[in-house]
Amino acid sequence: MMSMPDIIDTLAGIKPGSALDAIRAKRLQARENAQKSYLSLFEPIDAGEFSLLERAAVAAFVTGLHGESPVATFYRNKLATSAGAAALVKAIDAEIARGKTSGPYGSFPAGPLSVENTAGLIYRVDAASKSALGARLVAALEHAHLLVYRPRDAASSDMKALQAAGWSTTGIVTFSQLVAFLSFQVRVVSGLRTLAAVNA
Repeated sequence: MMSMPDIIDTLAGIKPGSALDAIRAKRLQARENAQKSYLSLFEPIDAGEFSLLERAAVAAFVTGLHGESPVATFYRNKLATSAGAAALVKAIDAEIARGKTSGPYGSFPAGPLSVENTAGLIYRVDAASKSALGARLVAALEHAHLLVYRPRDAASSDMKALQAAGWSTTGIVTFSQLVAFLSFQVRVVSGLRTLAAVNA
């Protein structure tokens, strides 16, 4: 069985033998770990309760919030090619448009950092999208938006909203890992593509 091409190399447009390939090769363990993370999150042997379709939907939403990029296109296509996802793609596209804002923002505990408190969008899924998404994805998108734009505001009550929608503790941990990985992946691919443009 052929191994899957490195996803970050693919999204960043890195060719074997290129200068960027050589740069990434100097951090071989980081490169391998990022690929393993992708495979465990998006190509798992057993997806468990967090289905591959849900993972693709969350990924399309999170990367879409970060703006137009090869990463966002990749995950939207991943969702679009999933069985029975037509209505879901439309709903995710609509929610990305509604949820895009600037950040991070939120409030720090009372103290010296409070001067940096910044108000911003408190995102909630539109009623028109809820039937296509279902309760689990509605809760997931709202929580993902919180993690992307208002991480300092995350609280135990937000976990309860996920649990009330049917997410188990294990599912919430995997979901959180997936959102964190996507944010990392977007930044790395953006940085590598910027380096490629500078060195072109």
